[in-house]
Amino acid sequence: MTRHVCLVLVVASCAFAQRGEREFTAPEGVEWIRDVEFARVGKRPLLLDILRPEEPPKGKMPAIVFIHGGGFSKGNKEMGLRDNARLAERGYFTVTIEYRLSGEAIFPAAIEDCKASVRWIRAHAEEYGVDPERIGVWGTSAGGHLSALVGTSGDVEELEGDGGNADESSRVTCAVDCFGPSDFLSIMEHRGGKGPGEFGFIGGPFDEHEELSRLASPRWHVTKDDPPFLIMHGSEDPVVPFAQSEELNEALSEAGVDVTFVHVEGAGHGWGPNADAEARMDAFFDKHLKGEDVDVSSEPIQGKPRGRRPGRK
Repeated sequence: MTRHVCLVLVVASCAFAQRGEREFTAPEGVEWIRDVEFARVGKRPLLLDILRPEEPPKGKMPAIVFIHGGGFSKGNKEMGLRDNARLAERGYFTVTIEYRLSGEAIFPAAIEDCKASVRWIRAHAEEYGVDPERIGVWGTSAGGHLSALVGTSGDVEELEGDGGNADESSRVTCAVDCFGPSDFLSIMEHRGGKGPGEFGFIGGPFDEHEELSRLASPRWHVTKDDPPFLIMHGSEDPVVPFAQSEELNEALSEAGVDVTFVHVEGAGHGWGPNADAEARMDAFFDKHLKGEDVDVSSEPIQGKPRGRRPGRK
């Protein structure tokens, strides 16, 4: 992959507005709890930020985990604060997590950390007033891949890791994948043979590590008992080919999984603030985590034309 495309992967790693902590202020009515340790790998603590309603709704809250993008090599948990704050205003207990990036530890470290965060929520559900049977996950780009892998791999032992709370399940109630890679064995073909920057994720070229690449690919874990999925992808994505989401959608559909695939027309790798995309994701979570009788349409959404950076008008 060229240096330019690598830069695009890092800069455009989120579907919605992703700005750092310095620019973020929790909206009125939302409590922000920073840097909570959810797992420890050796001496390395893994941290998350909580955004939740200051006045929780009646009964136990559903929970949502956000996983940031950044080509598996960059990014941070602050990238999910703005969107999780919106979800917290809607009555959700949300967390945005960090995970070990490829420069620190290669696969399966990142997915182990993501699964550890789900187990942590279940282990602390009573403390935080969370319903342990209603946990959703979402992510963008590399985070979309990890969200999809959490959703499809269930309790796959090889991917659980030792991040604590081993007696809890890492299964989720639903998953949202925004423009994430789904199959590392087909992605090079979709890119016309160009070597992707995610090589560092597994420690080398995918075609030289087929077994590991398959283990790291959500598409290869799909089974009929997977949770409902929402997939959203820009039709003109130059970084993660649109065909990656097409393949995941096909695999889930063939397995009989409840999946909604939304094309974001004209969008590249991410689409900036987009009220229609936000509404579609909100409806999906409301349906599957709150049990509301709402429609989650698969109708295409109009995105910003390819070439514009997220957030630019």
